[in-house]
Amino acid sequence: MFENDASGRTPARRAAVQRRGVERRRAILDAAEALLGEQGYAAATLKAIGERADIPTASVYHYFSDRHQVDAELMRRYVRELDALMATALADSRLRTLRDAVDAIIDLLMAYFRQHAGCTELWFAGRHETTRELARAFDEAQADRCRHALVERKLLSADTPQLALRLAWEAAGRLFDVAFRHSPTGDDATIDEARRLVTAYLATYAPQGPKRRA
Repeated sequence: MFENDASGRTPARRAAVQRRGVERRRAILDAAEALLGEQGYAAATLKAIGERADIPTASVYHYFSDRHQVDAELMRRYVRELDALMATALADSRLRTLRDAVDAIIDLLMAYFRQHAGCTELWFAGRHETTRELARAFDEAQADRCRHALVERKLLSADTPQLALRLAWEAAGRLFDVAFRHSPTGDDATIDEARRLVTAYLATYAPQGPKRRA
């Protein structure tokens, strides 16, 4: 009824093998995330990840050729989750002022980074070009999304340049970096300064806002 493939596997067997592969990849990423959060970057070696996931090191190499591939795939997981959270946050009808919007975004990011300590280990350390590029791409995409949402709500003028939001996001990101360098859970005083800085800067682009550019 069912033809075998060249390896002798039936479709059901192939599906089971694929399912096992997906489960093992997930277990490896979960183990990496746990080690990053509990013991830091240096402790999350492929050997330690395999032991934590109860998967032989040789099998770990079957799914990920090196540590950087694990980092990159885990970073992609974080980016997907944050992207979905950002979409929900910016759709909130209660965002009526620039400060509301800035607070909502910063509160979201702070809550996520505090809940996912492994994320901060990858996000702020910039340990590999792939993870740095994923973070940069996320930042640019979210800055553009914020511009669209804030202009649509008339919290920013329609002629607000895209660059302004990207610079605001970059400035906030640098302060997040400082905040998590000072404390593993993020220094609140530094984050409060980020709120003030970003809100004041964006206010210069608000309709009839202060210090409008000629």
